[in-house]
Amino acid sequence: MIARLLIPSSALLWGLQFALLSPALAIILATLYDASTADIGWSLAVYHAGGFVASLLIPAWADRRRSYLPVMLGCGVLTIALAGILATVTSLPLATVALVVIGGPAALGTTMLFAHLRDTGSTTSHIADTRAIISVAWMGGPPLATLIIGWLGGHGILAALTVLAILNIATTAAMVFRHKRADQDAAPSRTSRSAPSLPPTGKAATALILTAFVLFQATNATAMTFMTIYVTETLGLAIIWAGIALGVAAALEVPALMIIGRLGDRVSHLTLVAVGALAGVTYYLGLAAVTEPVLLLALQPLNAISFAVVSGIGMVLFQEMIPGAGLSTGLFMNTRRIGAILSGPIIALGALPLLGQRGVFLACAILTLAGLGFVHIARRAAATTASATPAAEDAPAR
Repeated sequence: MIARLLIPSSALLWGLQFALLSPALAIILATLYDASTADIGWSLAVYHAGGFVASLLIPAWADRRRSYLPVMLGCGVLTIALAGILATVTSLPLATVALVVIGGPAALGTTMLFAHLRDTGSTTSHIADTRAIISVAWMGGPPLATLIIGWLGGHGILAALTVLAILNIATTAAMVFRHKRADQDAAPSRTSRSAPSLPPTGKAATALILTAFVLFQATNATAMTFMTIYVTETLGLAIIWAGIALGVAAALEVPALMIIGRLGDRVSHLTLVAVGALAGVTYYLGLAAVTEPVLLLALQPLNAISFAVVSGIGMVLFQEMIPGAGLSTGLFMNTRRIGAILSGPIIALGALPLLGQRGVFLACAILTLAGLGFVHIARRAAATTASATPAAEDAPAR
C-alpha cells in the first residue's frame, strides 16, 4: 500500500514545490532584494532561459544512463541549497546567478518523475493520473503561497520550500530503494532490458508536432493570462467572474485528465490531440463571441478538455515520438516556456484598433487551427514513415 502511494505523493510534493515558488518568486525578489519591476523582469527572463537549457542538457545526460531517480534526489538537494542561498545573499545579481545555476536544474524534479514513469513502462492512464495530481497541487499552491507570504514574508516561502524539498528527498529515496529491489527480484530480465520501443515517426513528423504544441501552449497561456483584462474591460463584468471561470476550468482539469488518460490507452494519441485542438478552437471562438457570464462558464469544459489533452496526452506523445524519456519530457516542458513567450505578441494584438480584445481570441482560434493542421500533416508523415519501415506492422505509430 505504501509503495503504491510513492508516485502520487511524489507528484503532489513536486507540484506543490513549484506551485509555491512560481507565483512567489517575483515577490521574493522584490521584498528580499528591493528589486524594481524591470529588475524582476530581467531576473526572471534569465532564470527561465537557464531553466530552458538545463531541461535539455540534464535530461539527455540522464537518458544516457537511464537513471532518473538519482537526478530527482539531486533536484531536492539543489532546492534546499537554492532556498539557503536566496535567504542569505543580499544582492539581486547573486540571487539571479543562484536561480540560473541552481534553480534551473532544481526545477527538473517533475520532468525526471515523468521520465521515470515512461522508462518503467507506465500506461497512458497512469501518466495522466499523475499529471492530474500535479494539477491538484497547482489548485492549492498559489493560495497557500499568498497565505505564507502574508504571514511570514519571503523567508517564510523559502522555509516552506525547504520542508517540501526534504519530503521530496525522502519519497524519492524510498522510490530508489523500491526500484533497486524490483531490479534485483527481476535480475535475469534486467540484464537484457532495452529502451522502450518507439514508433517510426521520423524527424519531419516530430518537428511538426513540436510546432503544433508550441502553438497550443501559446494560445492556452494567452487565454489564461488575458482572461481578467478581457472580462473587466470588454465584457464589462466584475473581476470575480474571471476568477470563477478560471477556477471552474482548473476544477474540471483533474477529471478531464483522468478520463482522457484512460481513452489514451485505447485511442490513437494523435487522434486525441486533434480532438483537444478542436475543443480549443471552439473555446476561443466562443470567448470571442461571449457577452454573458453564464456562457463564459459554459465554455470552460472545452477549456478543460483542451488543456487536459495538451498537458496529459501531449507529454505521452512526446515520449513516444522522441527517443529518450528524459529529453522527450524536457522538450515537452519547454513547449510551455516557448508558448508563454509567444503569448505576449498575441496579447498585443488586442491593442490594434481593427481587432480589439476579441481579436486576441480569434487569433488564438486561428493559431490552434494551424496547430491542428500540423498534427494532421504529422499523422500522414508518420503513416508514410511507418509504411516504409519493415517493422511497421509490429509497432504502428500512435
